Amino acid sequence: MELTVDELASRAGVSVRTVRFYAGRGLLPPPRLRGRTGLYGADHLARLELVRELQSLGLTLSAIEKHLRRIPPDASAEDLALQRALLSPWAPERPEDLDRHELDRRAGRHLDDDTLKRLEALGVVERTPDGGVRVLSPALLGISAEVAALPMPLDTLIASHDAVDRHTTALAAELQRVFQDTVVRPYREGGRAPEERERLMVMAGKLKPLMIQSLVTSFQRAVDKAIRESVPD
Repeated sequence: MELTVDELASRAGVSVRTVRFYAGRGLLPPPRLRGRTGLYGADHLARLELVRELQSLGLTLSAIEKHLRRIPPDASAEDLALQRALLSPWAPERPEDLDRHELDRRAGRHLDDDTLKRLEALGVVERTPDGGVRVLSPALLGISAEVAALPMPLDTLIASHDAVDRHTTALAAELQRVFQDTVVRPYREGGRAPEERERLMVMAGKLKPLMIQSLVTSFQRAVDKAIRESVPD
């Protein structure tokens, strides 16, 4: 693959200015020169896509620079693709700006002003200056709207939301450490064999839905146990 800077930018879905900016920050290695023309390869494209994936996770450019320093400068496009595969399943949702009509359609119900205020307090939505609504977690909108509509004190809802967020954040961090220590590190220390790379990419694609289903099932069992233990003999 030999791409000009314009072709590289087009393939990656960014502007030429962005490519040059990333290159200036050291996020992309220099192009190969043919005369006075700089040519970029599959490794440049893969590294650029990795930068965008890291940005989608909310990392600053400084944090991305530190992360990329741990990746060998001569890393192949395949190794960079593996990096993306390990990150992609865990990338957060992108917020969406909706008008009130589309918001009701997505939520599956009419959201009056009181319910909308409760959703704001729960951190699910926020108002935009043009009178619309920014949904911070589109996947949670439907279930959150049902929860917000319950005849329950707002303080109870907020405390419950904070508890779930606190414990799931800690759980995600622990699972990430386990995966890095027992799967990713042995792969790197073992010489990054191509067949192991393919196995890791397949595993990364299946991991998130399996972990979520496992978490839901385990939480259901934990709730049942807590209810049983709260009932006196």
